[in-house]
Amino acid sequence: MQQEDDLRGLAKVMEFMRAISIIFVLINVYWFCYPSIREWNINIGVVDRILINFNRTTGLFSTILWTKLFAVVFLALSCIGTKGVKEEKITWTKIYCFLSVGFILFFLNWWLLDLPLPPVTNTAFYITTLAAGFLCLLIAGIWMSRLLKNKLMEDVFNTENESFMQETRLITNEYSVNLPTRFYYKKKWNNGWINIVNPFRASLVLGTPGSGKSYAVVNSYIKQQVEKGFALYLYDYKFPDLSEIAYNHLFNHLDGYKVKPKFYIINFDDPRKSHRCNPINAAFMSDIADAYEASYTIMLNLNRSWIAKQGDFFVESPIILLAAIIWYLRIYKNGKYCTFPHAIEFLNKKYADIFTILRSYPELENYLSPFVDAWESNAQEQLQGQIASAKIPLSRMISPALYWVMTGDDFSLDINNPAEPKVLVVGNNPDRQNIYSAALGLYNSRIVKLINKKGQLKSSVIIDELPTIYFRGLDNLIATARSNKVAVLLGFQDYSQLTRDYGDKESRVIQNTVGNIFSGQTVGETAKILSERFGKVLQKRQSMTINRQDKSTSISTQMDSLIPPSKISNLTQGMFVGAVSDNFDERIEQKIFHCKIVVDREKIKRETTNYKKLPQIVDFKDEVGNDLMQETIQANYNKIKQDVHHIIANELMRIKNDPKLKHLIKK
Repeated sequence: MQQEDDLRGLAKVMEFMRAISIIFVLINVYWFCYPSIREWNINIGVVDRILINFNRTTGLFSTILWTKLFAVVFLALSCIGTKGVKEEKITWTKIYCFLSVGFILFFLNWWLLDLPLPPVTNTAFYITTLAAGFLCLLIAGIWMSRLLKNKLMEDVFNTENESFMQETRLITNEYSVNLPTRFYYKKKWNNGWINIVNPFRASLVLGTPGSGKSYAVVNSYIKQQVEKGFALYLYDYKFPDLSEIAYNHLFNHLDGYKVKPKFYIINFDDPRKSHRCNPINAAFMSDIADAYEASYTIMLNLNRSWIAKQGDFFVESPIILLAAIIWYLRIYKNGKYCTFPHAIEFLNKKYADIFTILRSYPELENYLSPFVDAWESNAQEQLQGQIASAKIPLSRMISPALYWVMTGDDFSLDINNPAEPKVLVVGNNPDRQNIYSAALGLYNSRIVKLINKKGQLKSSVIIDELPTIYFRGLDNLIATARSNKVAVLLGFQDYSQLTRDYGDKESRVIQNTVGNIFSGQTVGETAKILSERFGKVLQKRQSMTINRQDKSTSISTQMDSLIPPSKISNLTQGMFVGAVSDNFDERIEQKIFHCKIVVDREKIKRETTNYKKLPQIVDFKDEVGNDLMQETIQANYNKIKQDVHHIIANELMRIKNDPKLKHLIKK
């Protein structure tokens, strides 16, 4: 009832204002068309005296415009509280047209009084145009009032409701990554910051191809963490795009390190620009479980479908066989031949020789029991199937260039060793992804074990295009490496991609344990999951009912998605949504963001222009300048094959001459 009374009171005030406006129009006609009024025998002496005295005091009628201006002012005030016409299709174009016509007819008709016509005719023209102009201004005012009061109906994409205040403070510390932003709030664009004050709680960068993941986020992570003295491991799927950034930025910011780090490259495509490193170096393998981890990583990278079949007989059998071979090479002559290429060559020898040699070592007997049982019971089909499951995928990795890189010891994989910090980049090639990913996955698994230790230098693991490589132990690294100052950044396109290549369980663990998340344009289920993660907020809702007699508008509030899936599915390039984590002593009240990450493109262009190419590591030329790369790599390949041939020959001779082992040789 109170609300209805208030509305009635407001309506009366508006009617009063409009009446005053009309009175000013009538006064304008009466004063400036007075001769014609007299001819029409309209003469109100009291009104004459009042108007003359009022003009003497205020000068209201000194010009024809004053009364018109007052009329328009009161007309505008009367339109503020109007309900408006019962018309749905009102546009600003219509309003502007009526305003223009009304202004011309109402204000620019004074010259009609000076036409060389009878005064009565001039007055009739003047009153007609004045009345028409007044009506046009009245209609435009009513329509404008309705549109301004129903702004929510214009916001068809709900942009205003879904905009929110974001972090505008720059919060830095010795580990932080800070990205400048621009965000929309309260009808204007504001400057802000995304502050990743705790990168050790891991970060995800999602987005469809071309959404700006690398350009806006990954590149900034590389640069800022190099500037702050992080040891760095970088997986570069499209080598050397990210590697050149890391290389040039490192040598421009060596002052960020107490001990200057060394830059290392693993690149199978061009051995000239690659260091050599043995990922299963005997010095870093203390238990047969390490051999199993290495074998597991290799085989699952070569056979992604096995990830979902872990535990199956024909999945575990080749993994166990390769693990036994790796551990055998570890204990044979103190690991002199413990390299992955030697393991491949050893596996490709006669299985009778392999089993005879491996069975001569007591610590390998239990590992080999599934194979030995089939061998001794002459189950040839089963045995051939078990061995083929290991031989066939591994045979794809037989490459002289790969053998060259994986048999040297230019550096160790403990990249965050305080005495010898390293920046290591490993390059893949989309055209040879299936071959290289298995070898690079082996480097990954060894690095995870070596860097996740107490007392090491702060380090960063940056993996762009994660699904192109199987990173064994990644979920455990995210969950446990925070206390060891290991920051992990993972970039990929979609959660479904991660689930496909890592399996449902591991994918969910990675999704749910990451503390910082960035998402460019993503669609489908991924957009829904992210929207749920960002939560809901109280939003206004407006409904309007229009009929012949009246128009009713109701405004309500309800909890709705802060960033709905449809918004995430339609983000433009460079726009990101996400959330960050904070610390006990560095609270961030508004952790969620929906903004454009600002990138200084001119600065990047200048930096890129001055970038140096990755250095040549090995010069294969002889004294007279002949390129001997192919000969050197082929010689290394032949040496590995010869090493394995000698190992088998010597071991079989040892077994044959040992009475206790002689029975192992099967005739």
